[in-house]
Amino acid sequence: MRFSRKNLGIPYAVFLLLFVVAPLIVIVIYAFTNGQGQFTLENLTGFFTDPNTMGTLFYSLAIAFVTTVVCLLLAYPIAYILAMSELKTKSVIIMVFVLPMWINFSLRITALKEVLTLIEGNLARYPFTNAVVGITYDFLPFMILPIYTTLSKLDGALREAAMDLGADDLHTFLQVTLPLSVPGIVSGVSMVFLPAMTNYVVLDMLYNSTYIMGSLIGSYFSAYNWHGGSMIALILLAIICLFTLLTTEPGEENERGGALL
Repeated sequence: MRFSRKNLGIPYAVFLLLFVVAPLIVIVIYAFTNGQGQFTLENLTGFFTDPNTMGTLFYSLAIAFVTTVVCLLLAYPIAYILAMSELKTKSVIIMVFVLPMWINFSLRITALKEVLTLIEGNLARYPFTNAVVGITYDFLPFMILPIYTTLSKLDGALREAAMDLGADDLHTFLQVTLPLSVPGIVSGVSMVFLPAMTNYVVLDMLYNSTYIMGSLIGSYFSAYNWHGGSMIALILLAIICLFTLLTTEPGEENERGGALL
């Protein structure tokens, strides 16, 4: 019997069918049925007409947007300095940013909560700010690493050519370095924005009583409203897929990894 490399994909296909496709089918069935098993669109229309669910959606988007912007503003200068410097300890510095991720998540957020308590006193006074600080602290490495990887692969000859043609440092950055680093920025934004919409654990641990999409879905299932919870999960999945499509633009890459726009 001749062995084909396609057979190596069979276990992966079985895994996808059992743990991805089958659960998704169950969610779709529950989302478009009622308690009697009849087809209905009430769960869909109810989501967009309920001010609580829409308010939670916009609150989640606001937290995710602000967190992503803060992470980008912090991560890009760090990644740029590390990528452009001649430091021999760059790998050590990168490890410093990654090292906290090896520590238990609950311990890190608990330590952050103690720091914020010393600064603010009562954490309940600034729920939105605390949520942004906590999620930024958690996801900042996911923004730094892809940007640093992209910048470190850029062809230095492109920047030298721009300077030879009379461009100063600012114009070289804006017209050469920044456009070529867009793939890393897009990757980092995707890795931060999407999880930030649903990371309700940080909010709970920082005494934020406001729901976001993840906690809202959990509350529906806790109340045994599987149909409403499934519809919210399906809508959130559609938003994530749409965001992924919008942030994934095919671009030609040069041999050093930068995108030529």
